[in-house]
Amino acid sequence: MGGARKLAGSFVVPGPCGVAVRDRLGHLTPQDEKVLRAVGEHQGALASRDLKARCADGLEHSADTWAARKRDLTPLSSSRIAGAITRATHDQWALARRGQAAHMKNLAAGIGTLRHRLSLPIGEPGTKRAAGGYRSRSEWFRKSRRLTMLEARHAAVVADRQAGRVRVVRGGKRLFNTRHHLAEAGLTEGQWRERWEAERWFLAADGESGKRFGNETIRVTPHGEVSIRLPAPLAHLANAGHGRYVLATRIGFAHRGAEWADRIAANRAVAYRIHLDTGRGRWYLTASWQRPVVKTIPLEAARARGVIGVDTNADHFAAYRLDRHGNPMGDPRRFSFDLSGTAGHRDAQIRHALTRLIHWAVRVGVAAIGIEDLDFTAEKTREKHGRRKRFRQLISGIPTGRLKARLVSMAAEHGLSIVAVDPAYTSRWGAQHWQKPLATPRRTMSRHDAAGIAIGRRALGHPVRRRTAPPPHDRSDRAGHRTVQARSGDRGREGTRPPATDRLPRGPSPSGTRTRGPSASNTVRDAPSTHQWVQDSLTHTG
Repeated sequence: MGGARKLAGSFVVPGPCGVAVRDRLGHLTPQDEKVLRAVGEHQGALASRDLKARCADGLEHSADTWAARKRDLTPLSSSRIAGAITRATHDQWALARRGQAAHMKNLAAGIGTLRHRLSLPIGEPGTKRAAGGYRSRSEWFRKSRRLTMLEARHAAVVADRQAGRVRVVRGGKRLFNTRHHLAEAGLTEGQWRERWEAERWFLAADGESGKRFGNETIRVTPHGEVSIRLPAPLAHLANAGHGRYVLATRIGFAHRGAEWADRIAANRAVAYRIHLDTGRGRWYLTASWQRPVVKTIPLEAARARGVIGVDTNADHFAAYRLDRHGNPMGDPRRFSFDLSGTAGHRDAQIRHALTRLIHWAVRVGVAAIGIEDLDFTAEKTREKHGRRKRFRQLISGIPTGRLKARLVSMAAEHGLSIVAVDPAYTSRWGAQHWQKPLATPRRTMSRHDAAGIAIGRRALGHPVRRRTAPPPHDRSDRAGHRTVQARSGDRGREGTRPPATDRLPRGPSPSGTRTRGPSASNTVRDAPSTHQWVQDSLTHTG
């Protein structure tokens, strides 16, 4: 293991800082839908214009330019709507900058791999840490042309970033490109146009603490009445005082309804967003609010009752329960999911698998779940894995980003902590130290199950291997306890045993029956041996 890289320390993942719930706006009248469409289209046009102005400012953006954009939007809407639009624009521009940086990093990784492989002789074998040379001269030539292309792309992205230029598509780049592939998407031009326009609408309002029911633009009363403050050009559509339009429907959030009701009763900020699902033809209202930052529990407290180590794979979670000493308990558990199909189906599959995992963790009484801090950004490059297209598709299919967000938020609701660990060597070392010893005729241990044990032990602060070397002098505690798993005050730790002669004397027992005297032991533990150390059973606290 001398060549192993230095492992990062484990840490407790901070809990969620926000909440979002959704309910359907059912039984809308034709006039209600007409007003919602008009407001969304009008404010969407303002948001597109503001985004164009923000992108033109680039790195010259400042508080003064932000205020100037808001002043330009206020006469066409209202001060609150203008503030919501400019804040959303700023967030969208910042997101585009982060994506640009990630793309630049990905291109740099591909360029580095190509340069390394092109510098090697043709047919040079690779190693576990780096790929070798290309197989033929024709492949070398094609990769040299690809290197030139990637370098040109990288130079263009670097120039855009230095100039503050970003490329943003309101409505989404994927939906925009679908316009050229309507047959493959199963859409007509009219259906695509309806979806495109709905995605570009802007029907959202930021919450305001101290205002009535926490929001002045989109207001929802405790009885479920929804009203909208119309922008100035559409004030003639109002059906209530102060330029407001009251929808005919009533809503009630089934999930977190009590928490939402407490917030609006105290006039605390709640943000709302209204959107149309064109596939279903339904309108929805999403309410969101921030939670106070909850201080995460110390790492030692999270380890107190043991953990569940989870190995993330492309089609299942492999989980194993460990006690606080790092001993595996029971049998491995697998929580399968299917990531084929639509995005909604994939998201539902992940939620269902995580729900079963969390319910099992609550049932067995652990306080934390250990999981790898995965990030495959540098591993997905085509240049790194070459012809291994199925492997690249495999690691690309693992939902690392969505998994982290879902698991943290769902675990926080059940009082569980998430401990993130370094993912290095968990599969390799887990299979080396745990797969074969734990396999029995009734228990099938896979490499992923063994990796779950390695992850759990790393979350507990133990090394992956089963136990450390004994004290240097002999099997007693003359040189102190073993350095792993048991403290000096723990009961059941490894210690000296009384000799066999301290049990019963030879001869008849008090009841008159003959008792067999102690005989010479033929076990490995008690027999004299020239070996320094003999491996004990798997379950141990010493």
